[in-house]
Amino acid sequence: MGTERIHHKERFLNQIAKSLGRERIKTPVERPVWKQQPQKEVYKGFSQDQLVDILKKQCENIHTQVVEVERKESLPSELERLIDQIGGKSIVSWDDPRFQEYQINQYFQKASSKGVDVHIWDRDLGDENIHKAEKADIGITFSDITLAESGTVVLFSDYGKGRSVSLLPTVYIAIIPKKSIVPRMTQATSYIHRMQQEEGKVPSCINFISGPSNSADIEMDLVVGVHGPVQAYYVIVDED
Repeated sequence: MGTERIHHKERFLNQIAKSLGRERIKTPVERPVWKQQPQKEVYKGFSQDQLVDILKKQCENIHTQVVEVERKESLPSELERLIDQIGGKSIVSWDDPRFQEYQINQYFQKASSKGVDVHIWDRDLGDENIHKAEKADIGITFSDITLAESGTVVLFSDYGKGRSVSLLPTVYIAIIPKKSIVPRMTQATSYIHRMQQEEGKVPSCINFISGPSNSADIEMDLVVGVHGPVQAYYVIVDED
């Protein structure tokens, strides 16, 4: 993420204060501490297995199919079975070290040898990555944080992690490490806030994705797959 320069910042802020008819406030804003924070009580103390059950139940509501993998070592074969079931002939994925860690790159090599077009995001190719994603049958990413309450995967974009991978292919597959599952948005925003405090920055783009794309008109007739993936699959991996 590059460094951006803000031009005429002081003059701009002074003009706003003048328009409001007051002196410019230069002391930093202190975050309020609320006595009651009910948002932190939802599913508090739930085990990972209980959060998985909540996530699976919500996925029924958002038209998302869930696959559970009991062992990390079984993920490549389960992913192969799922993709064969879908019938995908082209795949686009992130350039993410977790694909090597979970031995998915070995599956990609095997799939390529069988004629499947596999494209891994390459920052040097620029917009060509987006064109590949537009034509791909399947897009695969990892979930960085997963919200059980809403069935949402949270994706941190980076140089090798283009957002097009999850938005443009016909089918989207999110690989969800079980340890990434948290109760709700509350924990995700707290994590991102800590990231800003500790590292001084956050990813340039953070996407919250809840199943396949859908839309409803004024009559509330739901249509799935209007402006993005028609189908979504969550593959939950137990790393223990």
